[in-house]
Amino acid sequence: MSAGTGDRGGLFADGADSGRTDRGRPDRGAVPGGGTVMFSDAPGCGGPSAAPASARPGAGAASVPRARPAPRPRPGGVPAGHLGAARWGKVAQRIVPDDLQPDALRLELTELGDAFRAYQRRPEPDLAVLAELHDRKARAFALWADVTGDASLREEADRAATAARTTREMDVNRRGIPVDGEGPVVERLLTRGQGVHARRVLEHVRAGSPLPEAEARLAVLMLTLRAARAGTGNVTGQDLIGWLQGDAERVLQQLVDVGWLRLPEDVSADDALTSRPEEPTQVTVPTLLPTEPRPFSFGKVTRARLSGWAQKVVGDRKLRKKKAGAATRLLAVYTAAHSRPDGRLGGAGEDVGLALDTVASFCAVRPEDVAEHAGVLIAAGWLVEEADTAGGRLRGRLAERVLPLSGLL
Repeated sequence: MSAGTGDRGGLFADGADSGRTDRGRPDRGAVPGGGTVMFSDAPGCGGPSAAPASARPGAGAASVPRARPAPRPRPGGVPAGHLGAARWGKVAQRIVPDDLQPDALRLELTELGDAFRAYQRRPEPDLAVLAELHDRKARAFALWADVTGDASLREEADRAATAARTTREMDVNRRGIPVDGEGPVVERLLTRGQGVHARRVLEHVRAGSPLPEAEARLAVLMLTLRAARAGTGNVTGQDLIGWLQGDAERVLQQLVDVGWLRLPEDVSADDALTSRPEEPTQVTVPTLLPTEPRPFSFGKVTRARLSGWAQKVVGDRKLRKKKAGAATRLLAVYTAAHSRPDGRLGGAGEDVGLALDTVASFCAVRPEDVAEHAGVLIAAGWLVEEADTAGGRLRGRLAERVLPLSGLL
């Protein structure tokens, strides 16, 4: 299906002749300004109509409804009053009037509502399909506004057109874009919008970590992502040891002692380190509970995506082989989140690169130590260029293998 078509390929807004026009009833397909409107064929279009209701058992002759004269046949032998007579339409919380003209518009709106509801029942999203649905809605609602003069329908059409563009951008980001316009497509883990949310989480952790050391900062980041929506999240011993190695029990207990983290009453830090995937430990971050001011606005799908993204960065195989410490892995997270689609760090323009003071603050190291940790990232194949910290900024570029984790600045 392509933009501007129905689900069986019929054009519905350009007035071209594709063999589905309402040739015999020009008045039914006419729109302001001349031309003919065609939409996708709707299920049941041209099919037999429902039989008339019969009288109730035992009712007298007087209660039997008087038969209506049969509607005049349309060209092709289909009675005009039977076209979609059994269909009840609703789209975008609006009832489609059963006398809306032209018929092609009424049928398209009815079918469009069905298509959106069918999309919502899909087990997995398909952004390309959703963008096409928004395109169809934009065209159909624009015509509906023309026919009825309802300004709110025009506003709905404009919103649908914007949604189609946004959804296509999300689809491109999700599937990947070529690097420098050439080469293979890069499969991105995050969309641009999710990259924005990731940077907000990192800033929240940088500004609000309860303990100054890098190990605690790393634990706070990962636990924040687990508990970002409800204030609670599940962790296993494997998670904790993977993040913190031999410091896991000490750091976990410190976070409990300062009140940033709560464990179940009958669970100690040592118990949490032995919890298995089939019986994880539920931890609570009080500042993220729904009763507190909400620092984040993303939904559960984005939360899971961000948590998985951070886990992939922190657990990178080559970083593990280099025995990268907490500060180095925090730098890996920060550089991934603050890179452009081509992998270069920071935004474009004169301020290319990342502010060294901010990077150091997030990683819990001194600004003069950032270059040392960047060197470990280069050795691990995370960065491909010699780290440049001149002028108080960190410059560099992600390696090609890391591009799927780029935050898409």
